[in-house]
Amino acid sequence: MERLFRSYKSEWMPKRGYSDLDEAQRDISYYLMSYYNQQRPHSHNAGFTPDYMEKRLNKLSGNS
Repeated sequence: MERLFRSYKSEWMPKRGYSDLDEAQRDISYYLMSYYNQQRPHSHNAGFTPDYMEKRLNKLSGNS
């Protein structure tokens, strides 16, 4: 979790912060569900996204 928060704060969070809670929730949700899991490569996953690795694991285990 610490690595996730560090990545979020250094890559995504606006320097000025958020103007209200709704803006923060929308932005953080987008970061986690769209960018971090589906687009951002992770060195721990050999440069693949978490979404790709999960689909790959499910396919290999027959859980797809």
